[in-house]
Amino acid sequence: MSYTVVWFKRDLRVHDHAPLVHAARQGKVLCLYVIEPSLWAQPDAASQHYLFIQECLQDLAQQLRACGVRLQIAARWCVDQGVTWREWPQHGVVRRLPTRDVWHDRWAEHMYAPRVAAPEAGSLSDVALPWKTMDWPGCEALGLDASSAPRRQRGGRARGAEVLREFLAERSRHYRGGISSPLTAPSACSRLSPYLAYGCLSLREVVQGTEQRLLQLKGNTDDDAVWQRKGLSAFVSRLHWHCHFIQKLESEPAIEFRNVHRGYDGLREAGWNAGHFAALVAGRTGWPMVDACVAMLGETGWINFRMRAMLVSVASYPLWLHWRPVGLWLARQFIDYEPGIHWSQMQMQAGTTGINTTRVYNPIKQAQDQDPHGRFVRRWLPALRRVPDAWLLQPWRMPPDVQTRCGVRVGEDIPVPLVDLEAATRHAKMRIHALRARPEVRAANDAIVKRHASRLRRDRVDAPRGNGATYSQLSLDL
Repeated sequence: MSYTVVWFKRDLRVHDHAPLVHAARQGKVLCLYVIEPSLWAQPDAASQHYLFIQECLQDLAQQLRACGVRLQIAARWCVDQGVTWREWPQHGVVRRLPTRDVWHDRWAEHMYAPRVAAPEAGSLSDVALPWKTMDWPGCEALGLDASSAPRRQRGGRARGAEVLREFLAERSRHYRGGISSPLTAPSACSRLSPYLAYGCLSLREVVQGTEQRLLQLKGNTDDDAVWQRKGLSAFVSRLHWHCHFIQKLESEPAIEFRNVHRGYDGLREAGWNAGHFAALVAGRTGWPMVDACVAMLGETGWINFRMRAMLVSVASYPLWLHWRPVGLWLARQFIDYEPGIHWSQMQMQAGTTGINTTRVYNPIKQAQDQDPHGRFVRRWLPALRRVPDAWLLQPWRMPPDVQTRCGVRVGEDIPVPLVDLEAATRHAKMRIHALRARPEVRAANDAIVKRHASRLRRDRVDAPRGNGATYSQLSLDL
C-alpha cells in the first residue's frame, strides 16, 4: 500500500499547511508526530515546552479528526522505514540562502502569497498504523524537570486563534505605548509568540490578518482606530524581524554555541562566576526590577522584550557572565523559546556580534521608567510590599530603623546587590570597547555584515502593502 507521511514538528495546525494539502492529493495520509528523546535531552528543553506541545497536539488531533484522519504519535519510525524527506517552508526563513541581498524579497513573496486552505471535513483518507499507538511518556521519562510555570499560556490552535482575534480587534491599540513596561506588556503585546513558535498559527496568516485589519481601519479617525493603526503598523515590522533573526541561525547554526564574532572569544569564558549565576537564577541579585522579572518568568513563562533584554544585559555586563549558560537557563524559562530569535538576541545583548550597538540596561533606571510607582516589583517580590516608596528603587540602602518599622531585614528578606552597579558596568563597557577598537576585530566586521545584516535601511518604508510601517531592529515584542 502506498501512502504519504506528514511529519508534524513546529507546524501544529491544519490551516495554511501546504504539506498536508499536497499529501492529500496523493492519496492516503499518515499524520505523524514523533517524540524525539534526543531533542528533549538537550539543555534548552523544559517541561513547560513539552506540556505546551501536548496541548497543541490534542488540539491538532481534533482538527485532523474533522478532516477524516488520526494523528499518530511515535518515538521512532521514519529512519527505520527509509522515508524520503521533503521539507516545506514554515515562515520567511530560507534554506541555503545564497545572499542576504535577496532575503527581503523572498520573505515578502512568501508572506503575501495566498494562504493554503485547510482540508475540508472528511476529505482526507486515513491509513492503518504499522505499529501500536504509544502513550505519552511523562516529563520524568524524558529527563525533564517536572516543575512548570503554573500560569503559562496554554497550547493549541484554538487558543492561539482567539489571542490573535482579540489582539487585532482590541488590544493592538495599546501596543505602541504599552509593550515596554512589564505592567502593561502582558496585555499590550500580542502574546502570539508561543503559537508562532510551535506553528499553531502560521506567520503568513498573522501578517495577512494584520494587513486586513489595517485596511478595515483605514480612514477611520476615531482615537481607538488611530491607535490601533499605529500599533498594528509597528507589529507588522516586528513580524518581519521575527524571520530576520531566525535566518541568522539558519545561515550559521554555530551561533548557538560560539560567538558570532570570533574576535570576542575568550572575553568572558575564563571569568565565570558561579555565585553570580546562582543569584540571578534565584532572583536574588538585589536589584528589584531584575529579581521581580525572574519571579514573573518562573510563574508565567513570559516577560516582555525590554525586560528580557535587561536580564541579559545585567548578566552580561555588571555580573560579567557568558551568554551561553545564561541563554540555556532563559531558553528553559521562556514558553515561547524560538532558537533562531533567542540565540541571536542573546549575542546582540551580550555585545559579541561585533556589528550591533552595545546595549546596556540600567536596572534602576528601568524601574524608574517602567515601574515608577513600584506596582510591578511589589506584585512579584512580597518583601518589598512593606518598603516605603522612598527606598523602593534601592531598598538595600534602608537605615536600620526603617527596616525595623517595615519588618524586613536587608541581607535576608532583601538581598544586597552582588556588585557595585555603576563601577561594574563601567568596567565591563571599557573591556568591550577596548576589544572593539582593535584593528583585527574591526577588520572582521565586514564579513559578519555580509552574512547576517539586514539590507533594509532604518529610514526605509518598505512594507509590501504600504501600511506605513518602518522596519526597526529595536525590539521583537510580539
